[in-house]
Amino acid sequence: MIECSVNGILLDVEGTTSSIGYVYDVMFPFVREHLAEFLKQEWDRPALMGACQQIAHDAGAGSLAQWCGGNLEPSHVQQLVHDEVIRLMDGDVKATGLKQLQGLVWRLGYDRGQLKSHVFEDVPVALKRWAKDGLNVRIYSSGSVTAQRLFFGHTDAGDLLVYLRGHYDTTTGPKKEATSYAKIAQEMRYSPEEILFLSDVVAELDAARAAGMKTALVVRLGNKPIEPGHEHPTIESFDDLVVTRG
Repeated sequence: MIECSVNGILLDVEGTTSSIGYVYDVMFPFVREHLAEFLKQEWDRPALMGACQQIAHDAGAGSLAQWCGGNLEPSHVQQLVHDEVIRLMDGDVKATGLKQLQGLVWRLGYDRGQLKSHVFEDVPVALKRWAKDGLNVRIYSSGSVTAQRLFFGHTDAGDLLVYLRGHYDTTTGPKKEATSYAKIAQEMRYSPEEILFLSDVVAELDAARAAGMKTALVVRLGNKPIEPGHEHPTIESFDDLVVTRG
């Protein structure tokens, strides 16, 4: 059991609140299956165009038109975007444009009732308890803010958004850089030491600790093995935490 006195809790998603298996075995395959259909049906929608522009920027181009070599025929651009998304997913790249587009495709699945987010059993109980105790609980994930809201709004335990006060993604900064956590602390209006960050990735915890945050490593069934030598306290469930207001 770990006791901690803070005012805010920052949570990772994959491997922390939800199983890695659900993300890789359900959510990512859904994008692969429905991407081509989505691009055709939603083409010219502002949100999709914004995601495509970001994908072009992530690829090093100054604009979508430049990335496409000046050929803006919809079928041509859609194919380029489709192929780039699949390439990035195959490489498990945490690119901002990719995450934005994935979030848009997942919305299709949630709206149709084809997706229902998995969360570990201890997560809804802990979120409710922390919210009741007045703790400021927020999410920081490589998945876009749009995807995060969809994820927690459609879980197998119901809508959990009511317990969350904010969301951050890679537009805030890389998850393995201390400056990202310093920026989040500033936006939460707390000093970093008033925030507890929970994640299954040691490098992310190292960055958060370097920024001054308190940390704990979450070890869930199905997570990747952890290399020895890290200095973070370890939990297997949110039930292992006793968090009080600082």
